[in-house]
Amino acid sequence: MKDIKAIRGRYYIHGLIQEGEHEHQDFKFAISDASKIAHSISAFANNDGGRLLIGVRDNGTVAGVRSEEDIYMIEQAAQLYCRPSQHVEITAFAVEAGAIVVRAEIPKALRRPVYSRDTDGSWRAYYRVKDENIVAHPVMLAAWERQSRGDNTLFTLSSAETTLLSYLDEWGMTTIERYMAGAHISHATATDIVSRLYAMDILDFAYTGSEFVIVRK
Repeated sequence: MKDIKAIRGRYYIHGLIQEGEHEHQDFKFAISDASKIAHSISAFANNDGGRLLIGVRDNGTVAGVRSEEDIYMIEQAAQLYCRPSQHVEITAFAVEAGAIVVRAEIPKALRRPVYSRDTDGSWRAYYRVKDENIVAHPVMLAAWERQSRGDNTLFTLSSAETTLLSYLDEWGMTTIERYMAGAHISHATATDIVSRLYAMDILDFAYTGSEFVIVRK
C-alpha cells in the first residue's frame, strides 16, 4: 500500500460511512470485476452522480483497500467498460491503523444514457434507486437520448398528450402500459410522446420499488 498516496481523513470517512449506502453512495469491500464496478459508475452517472467508498464492508466497517490494483480497476471500468467513457475523481484517505479508503466520485453525465458492458459483452444502462443499481427502462433511455440531441421543439398537444397530462394531474403517476391502454396508442407512439415531454422538462420518471412510472415534473 506504500504506492498509494493518501491524505488524512479519518473523521471525514467515518462521517460518510455513518450515512450508510444510499442513492449517492455505495460501499465496496474490494474491486475484483471491472464490469461490475462499471454498473455502479453507469448508475450514478445516469442519476445525479455519487461516490464509491472502496475498502468499506457492507456493514460499514473499514477493511481498507488491498492494493493499488483496486484504483486501476476503477479507472479501467470508467474508461473501457462505460460508453461513453466517464471521468472518475479518485482520492485516497488514511483512516486508521494503516487502513486506506478510496473515494471514487462519479459526476452526473453531461450526456445520457451511459452504458456499461456486462460480462456477456452486452451493453446496458443502469440507474441508481435508493441503494440499488437497476437496469434503466427503455422509455427512460429514449427520453435521455432525445434530450441529449436537444430535441425539445414545442408542438401542439394532441388528444393523446392531453390525456396523459390530465391523468397525471389527477392521479400523480402512471406506467407506460397503462398510458397505452388508456389512450389506445401503440408502444412506439407512447414512447415518442413521453420522451418528447421529458425533453421539454414537463415529465419525469420514478421507481415505486416495484415498477417504473411516469410523473409530472
